[in-house]
Amino acid sequence: MKKEYAAYVWKWVAVAGIILAGWYGLNTAQADARDTVATGEVQCRVELDRAVLPAGGTQRAIVKVTLDPPLPPESIGRPPVNLAIVLDRSGSMAGDKLRKAKEAAIEALRRLGPEDLFSVVVYDHNAATIVPAQRAKNIEWIEGRIRSIRAGGNTALFSGVSQGASEVRKHLDSDYVHRIILLSDGRANVGPSSPADLGRLGAALSKEHISVTTVGVGYDYNEDLMTRLSGNSDGNAYFVESSQDLPHIFAKELGDVLNVVAQRVRVIIECAEGIRPLRIIGRDGRIRDRAVELSLNQLYGGKEKYVLVEVEIPGHAGGHTVDVARATVYYADPFTRRNESASGHTMVQFSDDSDKIRQSVNIGVTREYHLNLNAIAQEKAISLSDKGKKDEAIRELKKSGSELRRLGKEYKDKTLLHEAEKIEAQAARIDQEGMTSKYRKSLRTDSYQKKTQQ
Repeated sequence: MKKEYAAYVWKWVAVAGIILAGWYGLNTAQADARDTVATGEVQCRVELDRAVLPAGGTQRAIVKVTLDPPLPPESIGRPPVNLAIVLDRSGSMAGDKLRKAKEAAIEALRRLGPEDLFSVVVYDHNAATIVPAQRAKNIEWIEGRIRSIRAGGNTALFSGVSQGASEVRKHLDSDYVHRIILLSDGRANVGPSSPADLGRLGAALSKEHISVTTVGVGYDYNEDLMTRLSGNSDGNAYFVESSQDLPHIFAKELGDVLNVVAQRVRVIIECAEGIRPLRIIGRDGRIRDRAVELSLNQLYGGKEKYVLVEVEIPGHAGGHTVDVARATVYYADPFTRRNESASGHTMVQFSDDSDKIRQSVNIGVTREYHLNLNAIAQEKAISLSDKGKKDEAIRELKKSGSELRRLGKEYKDKTLLHEAEKIEAQAARIDQEGMTSKYRKSLRTDSYQKKTQQ
C-alpha cells in the first residue's frame, strides 16, 4: 500500500514539474523494486550494481542512472540544425586528406534540409569564413565554395573553432540544434594551443548550448586537445586513420545531429539520508552534500546515456530495506518546445544469505562500471607512458584486461570478454612496438567513447 501511494504521489509531482523534498519511506521486501515516472518521453531509470548487500558493516555500491530517450516522433518535423564545419587547410592537409574532407563536407550539406543552417570556416595560420551561416538551399554555390579550398600555412585551430562559433552565434537565440564539426590533421601551432586552452573554449561553448565534435585525421594531431574540446562541450570525438573514412564519419556524426530529441539536459541525483556520494565515474559533475549534479547538451533518439556514481551505504540488519537514491532529469523537448522532466529511484535490501547476495548482482550495471574503470586504466596507461614508464603502462592495461576477463567468465558476458581481448591486444602491441602515436590516439579515443557512451 505504501508503494502504491508513493508512486501516485511521485507521478503527481512529476506532472506538476516539482521536485518533492523528503522521502516516503518506501520499505518493501522486494530489494530490486524501482519506481520510474516520466512526464515527457525520456525515461529515467535508477539501478544498483547489487539489489542485496551484506548485513552489518558499511558498504559501497554503484548507482547507475540511465536516460533512455525515445525515437523522434514521426508526426512532427525534427528541430532544425545550425551546423558549422571548421576545416583544417594547413599545408599538411594537401592532397587526399583535403580532397576527402571536402567530399565529407559536401555530403553533410546534401543531407540537410531547407530549414537548416550551414556555414564553413577554414583555417591555416588564419581563420576565414568561406560560407557564412545561411539556409542550406543554395547547394550549388556552397559546393563551389567548398571545392575551391586550397591547402597551405600553419594551424590556428583555436581561431578556427572560435570563428565557427561566431557563425553559429548568428542564430543562437533560435530553436536550432547547434553543432560545430572540427577536422584537423595537425597540432595547433598558432595562438592558444594547449588542451587546457581548448578545454576552456569547449566549456564556454557548452554554456551557450554549442557542442563541438572533433575529427582527428592521421597520426599527427593532438588527441589530448581534441578530446578535451569535445568533452567539455558534450560533443563526439573520432580518430580517423585514413582520410578515405571521412565521408563515413561525417555521415555518422550528422546522423546524431539530425536525431536530437532532448536538449539542455540536467541530471540531479539525491542520495537518501545517511548515504554519501563518493565520486562520479567517467563523467564531469558536481557533488554537494548528498546531491550530485551533471549536465549534457543533448540526447539522441534511441541512444541511452548513463551516469555512474559510487556511494557509501551504512550497514543495516538482515531483512532491512532502505532507500538509496532518487534521480530527476530535466530537459527541453525540441519538438514541443516545452520543458519536461522524468524521475526514478532505487532501494536496496540487506541480507545474511550469501547466495542471495551473489544472485542479486545486476550484470548491466556491473558491466558498465568495469568498462568505465577500463577507460580510466587506458588513460592511466597513457600518462605512465608519457612519463617513460612503459612497463607500468603495460601492467596497467593487462591488469584491467584480466579483471574484465574474470568478470566475463563469471557472468558469461560476451561484451566483457570482447573488451578483455581488446585491451590485452593493445597491451601486447605496446609491449612490442612501444606507445606509438597510433596506439596513443586509439587508447585516448576509445577511452573517451566508453565514458561518453558514444
